[in-house]
Amino acid sequence: MKLSQRVQTITPSYTIGISTKVKALKSEGKSIIDLSIGEPDFFTPEKAKLEGIDAIARNESKYDMVPGLMALRKAIVNKLKTENGVDYEVTDIVVSSGAKHAITNTLLAILDPGDEVIVPKPYWTSYPEMIKLCGGIPVLVDTKIENQFKLTLEELKNAVTPKTKMLLINNPSNPTGAVYTKSELEPLVNLCIEKDLFILADEIYERICYTDDFTSIASISPEAKAITVVINGLSKSVAMTGWRIGYTASSPEIAKAISTIQGHLVSHPSIVSQWAGAAALTDCLDDMTQMVSEYKLRRDLLVETLRKIDHVTFIQPDGAFYLFMDLSYYKDKFNAEDSLSLQICDDLLTQYDLAVVPGIAFGNDHCIRLSYATELSLVQEGLSRIKTYLSQL
Repeated sequence: MKLSQRVQTITPSYTIGISTKVKALKSEGKSIIDLSIGEPDFFTPEKAKLEGIDAIARNESKYDMVPGLMALRKAIVNKLKTENGVDYEVTDIVVSSGAKHAITNTLLAILDPGDEVIVPKPYWTSYPEMIKLCGGIPVLVDTKIENQFKLTLEELKNAVTPKTKMLLINNPSNPTGAVYTKSELEPLVNLCIEKDLFILADEIYERICYTDDFTSIASISPEAKAITVVINGLSKSVAMTGWRIGYTASSPEIAKAISTIQGHLVSHPSIVSQWAGAAALTDCLDDMTQMVSEYKLRRDLLVETLRKIDHVTFIQPDGAFYLFMDLSYYKDKFNAEDSLSLQICDDLLTQYDLAVVPGIAFGNDHCIRLSYATELSLVQEGLSRIKTYLSQL
């Protein structure tokens, strides 16, 4: 008996492989500095936790509406209007079990078998696999470090074919931390409008932004809003990773399709999590602001340190909580037939007890990614070990 063809096309997760190695080394008694995980080191704010506890006490444990609790969807509508300048109706919002689920719902609602989705490189590791699982074909487009790894109009034009159905943009970016400006987004959006392409705008990191001019794609114009599905959630902005609350904001037609799909596959996310999420959006703004301030402090200190390491190229992250380091200078030190980033990351883990993610997981084998969503002293020590390692190559 054979498994499905779709499973055979999926690439195993590099990050899971790293996590497995880290666990094995820790079981041997080694102390590993783990900078591979994209998870906030903060805890869920108290008001959100208390609302979750209260929801349990109120016996909020029955089925509810497939697209999400009315209280949470109203809070999302208000957030999108006040923070992002986009007006949606409550019926345009579908709450899902995390942003991954929101993306999958969207791909299932829009793609037919063989449809192409343009994905700029470097990309979050799961995008191509999610597209393939939903019957689409990921078209991975190279970007340049001199453009902060942001897609340009010319690069987009060259990637569009008669089979193109969608452009996927992650803003701010995982793994680079790059943030598109409005002037950079507008020509991309206008081409998508001209070519009748959907835009999947993954804005899960939009609150962790160190500039004052974050632009949500749907806010650019009514025409942009009509073709865009905004993906967001509470995992990164409110440190609610395990609560699994994400959402889409889209046109009524797309929202209805997403809700129908979700209704058949999973119904709705945990009711308790949704009540906690509503409290997070309405009562925990100060907590979110404090988290972002701490991330920015870490970013500033780490960038200063990174600039002192020879032969390392990087872009200053304007959002998210990652540093994406280009180590292509050292490629001649390794076997050209093997993966540069995998070799470096394996050396760092086995020789220096440091876990980071190889850039090959994001479509760029010259880079490694480390997360500063952890204690500052640990990240600084991690950079110190990288510097020591590179100096010995």
